[in-house]
Amino acid sequence: MAGEGAGARSREDVSTESSWATTSARAGEAATTEVAETEHGRTTIAAGVVQKIAAVATREIAGVAALGGGVARVFGALRERIPGSSASQTSGVAVEVGEKQAAIDLEITVEYGIALPDLARAVRRNVITAVERMTGLEVVEVNIVVSDIRLPGEEESPAPARVQ
Repeated sequence: MAGEGAGARSREDVSTESSWATTSARAGEAATTEVAETEHGRTTIAAGVVQKIAAVATREIAGVAALGGGVARVFGALRERIPGSSASQTSGVAVEVGEKQAAIDLEITVEYGIALPDLARAVRRNVITAVERMTGLEVVEVNIVVSDIRLPGEEESPAPARVQ
């Protein structure tokens, strides 16, 4: 590959790299991973995209009250009150994304009375299906931490309006 810069890699170098060269992302990071390269171009998916897909797929399951633990939700509520900022939609979701695979960690709060093993199974199935269908990445694991249970009558109160 004459004429290319010292930092350029050949196609052979890329193809021999580990398929689990991870890109870890928490909310706010802009890590990306290359998913496919064809003669017509390259497709790159940001780890934040996988986080958002996993967050939406988790919230779609009945019985999931919220994403993130109590502390994360408190910080999210505080962040909403700062002008020009918003609460993170991916709070409670961490991902590791490789060239071909992804691993996802979720922290959720559930509604009281829900069978936790059944809920975890439904969340896991929905997240895997959504991420694999939308990104083409193989989801190798979805770890779920149930950090809290929302009791009846313990609804999250909306933040009071700053202006009237």
